[in-house]
Amino acid sequence: MEKEFLQRGPVLDQKGRPNPGYSKKSVLVYDRKAVKAAPWRIKEWDFYQVSNENLCLQFTIGHAAYAGQVSLMLFDFVKGEKYLDLSQMLVLPFNSLHMPSDAERSHVLSYEKDGIFMKFEVKKDIRRLRCCWKDTQVQIYLKRCNPDSLVISLPFDENPRAFYYNQKINCMIAEGYVRVKDREWRFDRKDSFGLLDWGRGVWPFHNEWYWSNGTGYLDGVMFGFNLGCGFGNTDTASENMLFYNGTGHKLGKVDFTLGENYMQPWRLTDREGRLDLVLTPCYDRTTAVKMLWVDNCCHQMFGTFSGKAVLDDGTVLEVKDVVSFAEHAVNNW
Repeated sequence: MEKEFLQRGPVLDQKGRPNPGYSKKSVLVYDRKAVKAAPWRIKEWDFYQVSNENLCLQFTIGHAAYAGQVSLMLFDFVKGEKYLDLSQMLVLPFNSLHMPSDAERSHVLSYEKDGIFMKFEVKKDIRRLRCCWKDTQVQIYLKRCNPDSLVISLPFDENPRAFYYNQKINCMIAEGYVRVKDREWRFDRKDSFGLLDWGRGVWPFHNEWYWSNGTGYLDGVMFGFNLGCGFGNTDTASENMLFYNGTGHKLGKVDFTLGENYMQPWRLTDREGRLDLVLTPCYDRTTAVKMLWVDNCCHQMFGTFSGKAVLDDGTVLEVKDVVSFAEHAVNNW
């Protein structure tokens, strides 16, 4: 049985060991000073993704202590065209980014240096994302529509003081624009959604995972999901949850089944018969980072999801052509 946290408590105990479990809200307290690991092993990031039926915009501010990144990417996954790919690598940033300790409480995270300005402002259910970079100007507003989210605190078998504290917030309505010189791309609240991937932790050097997240409408009702496997000890808590009409529905372990190459259909199924989704990919957003001893590669596959999902009360949802992604990552960092 997975442990659900309902009351506030620490992510790490007094010896720096993680308290494993999951929650639907940010109830655990992350204290960077409680981490019992070398400073260069601490990883912290805020990753936002904004997408509609063809466009995807991604913001990143984060670090692995000895290497960091500020990045902005915009691409059309239907046409297979990349419009923006801006990245600033940071050498030995350690704690200079002042990453927030809570994903839900009001806060500001910003980076301004070398002609780059990126700022994430959080105030209650509204998030404002801004960026000015060379000839690029971006402004996005996100409105959270679902009080539930997926929060996990995972241990690693390799090291008793290694941990992964992560919150995924989807089911956010998005609107705004990206401007580059005389070109503009807009996100309309009618069909655009936002996602936050907020992570803090100390990991083993080598890690591998599968992850999928999506938001859409089923007959006018907002539906979302977060699914993943292969990372940390998921016997204590898996990162699998459905969201429907404002409520989270916890799933157990989920398996990702791939074909001979990434562009073939992916099948995502749970082990209790509550989930059976097929992703039909149309675009492979491959990213690879090599810097110092960092060696990361990720295939993020965009396309449409169809199949079924079963809620806690047994209600069967027919999922048809929900536009989103699934990814496979192999990292050494």
